[in-house]
Amino acid sequence: MSPFRLVMGDTFLSPYELEVALGGRLRELRVRRNLGQAEVAAAAGVGRRAIYTLESGGGSTVETLLRVLKALGITDPIAALAPAPQVSPLALLRSPKPPQRASRKRGGKTS
Repeated sequence: MSPFRLVMGDTFLSPYELEVALGGRLRELRVRRNLGQAEVAAAAGVGRRAIYTLESGGGSTVETLLRVLKALGITDPIAALAPAPQVSPLALLRSPKPPQRASRKRGGKTS
């Protein structure tokens, strides 16, 4: 199962709902590792309030999120948040060169 679920049933989650879900997962991870908010804050080089805000879904900077993930022992936070796309061996046979950029959709503008 993916660490983040962007869709529940047929409904996309709002950014706020995603922040709350991410904060809950971070709190669970911290508690499973038997760490207090102050300990994680000190290891991450941020204030305890930043940990509280992040865990409660109040948002954060990307830098703070990455610092907290590293403090919690996530050794490759980029892979945890955005895994590299997997390429099918059959697709490699059909296309010898991977795409360098997204293609424009026909008949409409891309945004």
